Amino acid sequence: MNDSSWGASPRAGHWGAAEDTVTATAGSATESRSRGKTRPMPPSPPASQPTPPQPAPAKKSAGRNLRAAIGVGLGLGVIVLAALFLVKAVFVGVVVVAVAVGLWELTSRLAERKAVHAPLIPLVAGGTAMVVSGYTAGADGAWIAMALTALAVLVWRMAQPPHDYLKDVTAGVFAAFYVPFLATFVVMMLAADDGPRRVLVFLLLTVISDTGAYAVGWRFGRTKLAPRISPGKTREGLLGAITFAMVAGALLMEFFIDGGHWWQGLLLGLAAAVSATLGDLGESMIKRDLDIKDMGTLLPGHGGIMDRLDSLLPTAPVVWLLLVAFVGQG
Repeated sequence: MNDSSWGASPRAGHWGAAEDTVTATAGSATESRSRGKTRPMPPSPPASQPTPPQPAPAKKSAGRNLRAAIGVGLGLGVIVLAALFLVKAVFVGVVVVAVAVGLWELTSRLAERKAVHAPLIPLVAGGTAMVVSGYTAGADGAWIAMALTALAVLVWRMAQPPHDYLKDVTAGVFAAFYVPFLATFVVMMLAADDGPRRVLVFLLLTVISDTGAYAVGWRFGRTKLAPRISPGKTREGLLGAITFAMVAGALLMEFFIDGGHWWQGLLLGLAAAVSATLGDLGESMIKRDLDIKDMGTLLPGHGGIMDRLDSLLPTAPVVWLLLVAFVGQG
């Protein structure tokens, strides 16, 4: 800032100009009376009006339809819990449906926004095989089904012209890994003797992590976590996610998982919160590249199925691995 700006007094200059105006006006009136004419004085400036009350600052918006989001979330929770604790095979079917819809959303957005045509039919067939193989044959079965799905994508795309072949099959293999293969770790948890409890721990940790991040970030969030990827996420929200998930993990491992200990739950909650956040950021990166807000509109208040699976999918292998390390295959 220069010296003139520090030394200038706008208020003094304003009042000095007013005094000059009054003096000039008085002189003009005297001159007019000396000529026998009286020139009317200029009207007095209106009295200052009271400053209208300023509107109260708008409350911070949550950014989505909370009523619809809560209603849909509760409905999905009832369906998942009923399938999980009634018949394991029914829950496997729920996972297969979620995978199929997620693949449809992902391949549709790729085609619309990037003109990338990943073949949906072999992806859905291979994804179903992956989920079923993961439940019945474990990790070995899931890997074999993944390899056969990638091969099916390569062969299926050969029926079309070679233009953009490499781009289409690369997207297809990515979709196969991102959606059905990661989902197989959920049914691999389910295959254990206490499988429903393990899956419930996985779901609760992911949801609680997301809830902690949302609540703390909405109330206290100031410092952006990754502004170029997801401007709404904050470091304070990440700390909230970690705190909530670690507390929940300690309680769940101590009182809900046979053979589990609270300190294992702290590590499990920390890992789940980090992987859920990375998964959320990963899908945000995809959506930014595609220039879209949501992957779909199937779930009011949430977006599409993929907008709900974004943090679940990468968290599934992390929770599965740590549970196996802590309490065994089951």
